[in-house]
Amino acid sequence: MYIRENSNTNEILITGAASAIEQMKYEIAREFGVTLGPDSTARANGSIGGEITKRLVRMGEEQLSGQYRIH
Repeated sequence: MYIRENSNTNEILITGAASAIEQMKYEIAREFGVTLGPDSTARANGSIGGEITKRLVRMGEEQLSGQYRIH
């Protein structure tokens, strides 16, 4: 587990995560019919980022639910 003094950072801490997130970004863009690039709107790019966040949170919740059981 990594603990940082400055938690306000976008630095990727897990080796290999950057490429997985990059792949996820393009998969979501394809699903949403968004072409990524400099001509994309902020709204379109934001929708991709928001969906990445939702999916990462869901993945974390699923992983945690398997590790911790509420009694």
